[in-house]
Amino acid sequence: VQADGTDGNCVTFVLHDEDHTLGNSLRYMVMKNPDVEFCGYCITHPSESKINFRIQTRGTLPAVEPFRKGLTDLMGVCQHVLNTFERSMKEYRAQR
Repeated sequence: VQADGTDGNCVTFVLHDEDHTLGNSLRYMVMKNPDVEFCGYCITHPSESKINFRIQTRGTLPAVEPFRKGLTDLMGVCQHVLNTFERSMKEYRAQR
């Protein structure tokens, strides 16, 4: 991950080897923060696996904070989905 921005409240993060799967999910998680004024991403070119992920916050909150929180929250959601799936598979196998 690279970060580019002269102002700490408005930063563009460059995520390498990623696509819409992470971009859209992370954008959703970051936008849940009421201190985030803008959050969006774009893929620079279809042949490149690189995302430009931009966050702009209100007030004095640095943009890196909602970025970190969004990643942490997304990991928590993914872990919950994985645990639910594994539990369901275990129950299914027990019934067979």
